[in-house]
Amino acid sequence: DDRATLNGILFVLRTGCRWKDIPRRYGAPTTCWERLRAWEADGTWEGVWRTLLGTLDAQGKIEWAQAFLDGSLFRKKGGDAVGLTRKGKGTKWMLVTDGQGLPLGLQLASAQIAEVKLAESTVDRIRVPRQGDRARTRPQQLVAYRGYDSDTLRQQLRRRGIRPCIPFRRNRRPRRGRKPDLEAYRDRWRVERTFAWLGNHRRPPVRHERLPGLYRGFMLLAFALIGLTRISE
Repeated sequence: DDRATLNGILFVLRTGCRWKDIPRRYGAPTTCWERLRAWEADGTWEGVWRTLLGTLDAQGKIEWAQAFLDGSLFRKKGGDAVGLTRKGKGTKWMLVTDGQGLPLGLQLASAQIAEVKLAESTVDRIRVPRQGDRARTRPQQLVAYRGYDSDTLRQQLRRRGIRPCIPFRRNRRPRRGRKPDLEAYRDRWRVERTFAWLGNHRRPPVRHERLPGLYRGFMLLAFALIGLTRISE
């Protein structure tokens, strides 16, 4: 029963319990695990999430005037896409959201890679389907904290028609000319709030899955739930 299996996966996502502790009404734990893996591998989870994004865009509920970019470390001792940092071993999630914190693009990577090196490829993952037209991939402005201060990144964003809102690092003097408009920077807390929304589900904050696909499946499912909340508003 796919419905019971889905409810079992949701139970693990929300409670963070071990697979073997899933209530029997949801079926065998191995079945839930296998379906999570299979539905991530065949693109089901991402398809559901992006379909919800398309619905929200058609309803005018995606704020394209601004987008926010940030990354967060999720702890994990071993497995693929795990790197060592001063905070310990883990996996880095790069996330770009709309102006209200709705996830639009994501990327999983080793925690050892600097976030600024993952910024452009994360923005490339914005893809909101539109009926009868090409997918929308470009916000008007991208807001990121000073750790993303890079002339190269700013140039890449401008070439795509995206205005960067990234303050200079304190130890770096900006080039002469008009100072950048950082008015939108005060709203950067919105992407931090999105990571807090993910923390409401007890499974994502600590990566238990050795296979990155399983972990990504949980995150995509959490994104879909955030999208459903936006639709119901």
